Amino acid sequence: GGPVERMRQRQLAFTADASHELRTPLTVMQAEASLALSGNDRDLRPALKRVSGEIGRMRRIVEDLLWLARFDSEPRSPQAQLIDLGTAVRTAEERFGTVAATGSLALTVEAPDRTLLVSMPVEWLDRLIGVLVDNACRHAHTEVRVEARAADGGRAELSVSDDGEGIPDGELPLLFDRFHRATSVGQGAGLGLAIADSVVRATHGCWTVTNLAGGGARFAVIWSAAREAYAGTGEPTDRAATPPSTG
Repeated sequence: GGPVERMRQRQLAFTADASHELRTPLTVMQAEASLALSGNDRDLRPALKRVSGEIGRMRRIVEDLLWLARFDSEPRSPQAQLIDLGTAVRTAEERFGTVAATGSLALTVEAPDRTLLVSMPVEWLDRLIGVLVDNACRHAHTEVRVEARAADGGRAELSVSDDGEGIPDGELPLLFDRFHRATSVGQGAGLGLAIADSVVRATHGCWTVTNLAGGGARFAVIWSAAREAYAGTGEPTDRAATPPSTG
């Protein structure tokens, strides 16, 4: 099979995986609703709580599917802007502080004092940071660290680390596959890191994913310095969207 046939097979596999992911919460919801309706005096709250949780899971899956579908199908990307990576990282502390605290995690953010420019659509950077921080929060034991720093050659690096179990060696090549889950921890559908990878590829970034010596994993992305050739987009921005839902 040539490229067209391989693409067709990928799309078929993606559709089948999406159907499977959505079938599970639907089955649970149907079973819970049937059980609740069959009883007379049974307290409905536990059943409704489980149904509500499954609806939330389905909503996140559908939102991620729609995001990926738009990303794959749009012939032109949204307009890139020069964004100060340090400001975006510091904004993440406000966006995800409550999420981390809910899981009894410490969220540490480090960013340089000087401007560190990257060029991309604001919503893409928001989504990338959101996916990585959400992923780290679901796997961390006590701490999540988010850092922006200047790398060699005027490049900019974003990294998100956790102190969880780390990534099994055999899982590393599969991390960014759609619907792949490296561990059974968390409730994601395996779409978050695929979304992150789409953003990194589209912005010509380079991944470095490593296990840390003391435990945990570190996801880092490096971009070339934002050149003026990309910069016909006005002033650097520190705009940040609301935290995205992730898979």
